[in-house]
Amino acid sequence: MSILSSFWNDFLGFLEKDKQKVPVLYSVLKQVKPIEMTENEILIGCENQGVKFFLEKKTAEIESNLFKHLNKKIRVRMVTIAQKRKKQEPPLLTFQPSSTDLFAKCGLHAKYSFDNFAVSSTNQVAFAAAQAVANNLGHAYNPLFLYGGVGVGKTHLAQAVAKKILENDMTKKVCFCPGDQFINELIEAIRGKATPKFRRKYRYLNLLIVDDIQFIAGKQTVQEEFFHTFNSIVSSGGQIILTSDRPPTEIKNLEDRLRSRFSGGLIVDIQPPDFELKTAIVLIKAQEKNIPIDIEAAKIIAEQSADGRELEGSLLSIYAKVIGRKERVDLEEVELFFSKKKDRRAKKITPKDVIKAVCSYYNIKQSQLKGQTRTDTVVLPRQVAMFILRKELQCKLEDVAKILKRKDHTTVIHAVNKVSRLLTKDQIFKQEMDRIISSLSLST
Repeated sequence: MSILSSFWNDFLGFLEKDKQKVPVLYSVLKQVKPIEMTENEILIGCENQGVKFFLEKKTAEIESNLFKHLNKKIRVRMVTIAQKRKKQEPPLLTFQPSSTDLFAKCGLHAKYSFDNFAVSSTNQVAFAAAQAVANNLGHAYNPLFLYGGVGVGKTHLAQAVAKKILENDMTKKVCFCPGDQFINELIEAIRGKATPKFRRKYRYLNLLIVDDIQFIAGKQTVQEEFFHTFNSIVSSGGQIILTSDRPPTEIKNLEDRLRSRFSGGLIVDIQPPDFELKTAIVLIKAQEKNIPIDIEAAKIIAEQSADGRELEGSLLSIYAKVIGRKERVDLEEVELFFSKKKDRRAKKITPKDVIKAVCSYYNIKQSQLKGQTRTDTVVLPRQVAMFILRKELQCKLEDVAKILKRKDHTTVIHAVNKVSRLLTKDQIFKQEMDRIISSLSLST
């Protein structure tokens, strides 16, 4: 062991004696390594931007503990380093699927990783817990239950765990499944007399992630099937991660035995991002998408946006207007964008205006939009209307459900999530949405 490694282990041992006061900081520091050290400074290597961002905010606390340990002042500086890949065994087959294909097969988006997850006080516990699960699958916290509002990073963290597991071992059986997908697949399996196939898919996984688990509440057959799926995975050493908009105790019509299972691991509340975190998210998203942006412009986007998805949507919308006119997103363009958005809201667009505009654009009747029709030609416009009511008019989830005659607001949450995803990956759909919103501003 090198002198530097020995020093770091001694420092971690010093922190461990008092780790109850700094549990998250201690957990994160265990995952980083010192790169070099001089008489007055230590350089800490972080495996991703999220860890670096978190530790930078804790610099004063780290330096204070180093002073207590060494009785001398040491400056701390963080840098990111390329994550070392574990050596893989020679493949048994000559053909190996690409990581992108494998992620897609498991229901994952390649863009979600620990590397691009920004950490702050609002999500630091969830971040540390997710990393602990990824490093000790099936044993750290099982299940890991993440809950919070839309766009706080639940899906990102859950998928980051899955991605890291597959990067370390491509043979692991992993599945990311939205709650409504689990329900629909089970219904189709029962209808087609294919429940054995359904159970083979879900009951023998190394990692099952169910997004928006609250959707299974009130559905007796689905809850029965998920109960046995849960027990099968956990009893065989597998891991379960669940996300929801509320804790297990607040999910109505959830069976007590499932509520007990969900509460048996670690439950983490992810709060809405603070200003610093939102600014970091804007900068990370801009870097990912090669969008040049001024720091002051990023701060305005952070101030004006409520969550991660809205941040990304605003950034992409502004950049689409800038392309061909300017080399980068600057303060002037951002202020102009939000000024126009504010003007639209000032005109007091009503829910009736939204319903009328959506029906007009998609050429459907209002009775269809508010009815029970589930064809694609009606479902997507209904989801668009829910998104605009929620995001543009800032209507409450319960009010949106009432306006569109839905039984409860979980349908609205699903719609907002789906439209948000489409806006980030489907440019044609985004243009359609812009046209609908523009028609609202022109017609009022």
